Amino acid sequence: MIVGIDLGTTNSLIAYFEGDKAKIIPNRLGKNLTPSVVSIDEDNNIYVGETAKERMLLYPDTAASVFKRDMGSNKKYELSGKQYSPQELSSFILRALKEDAEEFIGEKITEAVISVPAYFNDARRKATKEAGELAGLKVERIISEPTAAAIAYGLYETNKDSKFLVFDLGGGTFDVSILELFGNILEVRAVAGDNFLGGEDFTKVLEDMFFEHFFDLDREALDEKTLSHIHKQADECKINFENNRTSVMKCNIDGKVHEFKVDIDKYEEACEELLEKIRQPIKKSITDAHIKVSDIDKVVLVGGSTKLSIVRKFVGKLFRSIPDVQVDPDQAIALGAAIQAAMKERCEAVKEVILTDVCPFTLGTEVVVERENNRFENGHFCPIIERNTVIPASRTERMYTVHDNQTKIRINVLQGESRFAENNLSLGEICVDVPSGPAGKEAIDVTYTYDINSILEVQVIVLSTGKVVKEIIKSQYTKLTDEEIKARMEEIAYLKIHPRDQEANKLLLLRGERLYEESLGNIRFKINYEIEEFEKALYTRDNAKIEEARKKFEEFLDDFNTPF
Repeated sequence: MIVGIDLGTTNSLIAYFEGDKAKIIPNRLGKNLTPSVVSIDEDNNIYVGETAKERMLLYPDTAASVFKRDMGSNKKYELSGKQYSPQELSSFILRALKEDAEEFIGEKITEAVISVPAYFNDARRKATKEAGELAGLKVERIISEPTAAAIAYGLYETNKDSKFLVFDLGGGTFDVSILELFGNILEVRAVAGDNFLGGEDFTKVLEDMFFEHFFDLDREALDEKTLSHIHKQADECKINFENNRTSVMKCNIDGKVHEFKVDIDKYEEACEELLEKIRQPIKKSITDAHIKVSDIDKVVLVGGSTKLSIVRKFVGKLFRSIPDVQVDPDQAIALGAAIQAAMKERCEAVKEVILTDVCPFTLGTEVVVERENNRFENGHFCPIIERNTVIPASRTERMYTVHDNQTKIRINVLQGESRFAENNLSLGEICVDVPSGPAGKEAIDVTYTYDINSILEVQVIVLSTGKVVKEIIKSQYTKLTDEEIKARMEEIAYLKIHPRDQEANKLLLLRGERLYEESLGNIRFKINYEIEEFEKALYTRDNAKIEEARKKFEEFLDDFNTPF
């Protein structure tokens, strides 16, 4: 069986296709959403999801989150004295999802379709695939999140040709994609977005408002645990705006409660800069697709952050229509990935549809431009495959020598949109030999071929000699070899992962410890008593007593109201 996975910035989900529809697989705690958080303690125990999220509040230096934003980079996260790359941390999330699916379905899971933001570049997509491999998964396909969402909404099942705009605002990334359906072909017409814009930024706005209100607080002087507490309260305050016009932040800092009440209008005003950042990719995608706003038949909202009332209000005003939210924004991408997996398995219950994608960035090379008085200027960018070209695609440009007796031509493979080479990302270089001669006599044909799996092949033909040089351009970041992946997987296998049947207990204890730290006075004695009673039951190793104590302790935590 091939599963579908939404590897999100804030939360991740896994789904499978059963019968005639896609279904979300609950995690080991019985919840659909698994927070994309990893924590590793001093004994190398790895915690994933909600347990890791709770640990992050208590021991922030042992946990990492929002690492999806750094996929494909050289950034390292240090947890309990050891460094991990974003793809390694992502692999822990993926492996936890894989194990949950195996437990739920009752069979081994070895293959997956994993979603990525449409605006992810080559390095980020390869890093995502690498994370899957580290988790023991064969990644059948990397699917763009908006395309997965369109599949989940059943947009491909409509009987008429249509144009859709998928608005995908997650915890850490923003994508907008325009798709067109004609016949059984669902084609991506244009994509745009921002890999550093999402719900976390809307939370940060509330944090900034909090510190502006309590200007006597020195933000720089606060420790990581206190900052994590403030961030959590800001996030809850943001979520409360989904159904209320006012919301409150209550933060316990050094034993003193700081209460900050904010109304939706003030919050919306503070978010104006973020909303403008959202507007720009929308305008860009509509322009690139060569359509007008009135040509769009439906706007679909995807991603947990689209639940924010100010976001929905903004989108409604922008398109002068009510956006479609019939599928849970949190689940749409995972469900779509599972349907795509079913398509790959030729499932009879799924209508066959041809999916096309586009190249999210322009690919080109560095060239010399001739100016007045036979003067040549270096460092200009020549596009070869432009952004939003339907892929797979192959394009050729002819280049000429610019100097007398020139014997080499260098092809600097670039990715980006700037007209100057230095402002774009260099993916690699190819040098070819050419016969010596007058300037402009020798020529080469440079062909870029880019496929659905984000593989770029560069071919150079020297016209006078017929010599062909061909290379696959890899990311500028070193990709692990098969041997390195195998070695890393073996290393990960030896790390001690907290047993499945104990994780629910550990989560409750962490919740209790956090409530104790956030409380004051006599309330602390009550919380401490309940924690100790639960720990006594755990020490008995009697399953019946543990189950009874767990239920009682969980009810206490659920009913508990902090005294501030």
